[in-house]
Amino acid sequence: MTEYILLMHDDAMTEEGAWEPYIQKLQQSGRFEGGSAIGDGVCVRKSGAVASVTTHLTGYIRASAESLREAKFMLAGNPHFEAGGTVEIRELPRTD
Repeated sequence: MTEYILLMHDDAMTEEGAWEPYIQKLQQSGRFEGGSAIGDGVCVRKSGAVASVTTHLTGYIRASAESLREAKFMLAGNPHFEAGGTVEIRELPRTD
């Protein structure tokens, strides 16, 4: 099983309370590994010019799936995706 991160971009509005049923569905499937909205922050660097904070990301979900294809299927019911928003799916490779 591979872990993926689903990154919600800031290009859609979702209805209040729309996330709870979707998160519950992922939890019941045993695929949900965590997630959260993304708040304000800063980029830091030991030396040199610092890049700007990535401002177009608004939240994330970590989930496990057998493949990228299966991770895409998990978008069914995702409030951001269903509202027409962009969801970036990235593999989280194991490093151990």
